[in-house]
Amino acid sequence: MSKREAPLEYLRQFIPHAAAPRILEYLNEYKVHLTITKGRKTVLGDYRHATLYKTHRISINGDLNQYSFLITLIHELAHLVIFLQFGNRVQAHGREWKKCYGLLLHDFIEQKIFPDPVEETLLRSIHNLPASSCADDDLIRVLKKYDHLENGLVMVEQLPEGQLFDIGEGRIFKKGKKLRKRFQCTEIKTGRIYLFSPVFEVKAS
Repeated sequence: MSKREAPLEYLRQFIPHAAAPRILEYLNEYKVHLTITKGRKTVLGDYRHATLYKTHRISINGDLNQYSFLITLIHELAHLVIFLQFGNRVQAHGREWKKCYGLLLHDFIEQKIFPDPVEETLLRSIHNLPASSCADDDLIRVLKKYDHLENGLVMVEQLPEGQLFDIGEGRIFKKGKKLRKRFQCTEIKTGRIYLFSPVFEVKAS
């Protein structure tokens, strides 16, 4: 199965223990149906609002390290809170959501949940939070230090120009030059050009 229901105590395996009491309060208060999924390349988590027949639903990738998992869960909880306040009348990642997300993050920062490098990076971006932690390269670099990475995985920025790399499913690319914030890479099979985040994880070929 791609999804596994997450009893509240089971959640303790995925987040720092010190964060568990507060997170459990949020999940109980909002009656959140939480699922922990297999890793998804395009999304770390998602939120779906309650309906007449279903409660609020949040899913988080189960392959995240404990700090990435917690930050992603806080991100999705902010979506829930904003939906309860405004429904669909505001932008998904607009100023209302950013303010709420920042306040929730600050709650956990004050509890000294995160290691110093993660806390310092969060504090630097908390006044201008991106729509996704995936879009914050500095935060990704710091969080990856706490990953249990599969052998052979490296970030695109760590490869020399011209290096071939594999992103899975037989797709091989050649690293090119950096354009502003992303690297221009050529897919060997099709010749098409794609832009890769410098912190995207690949396997060198």
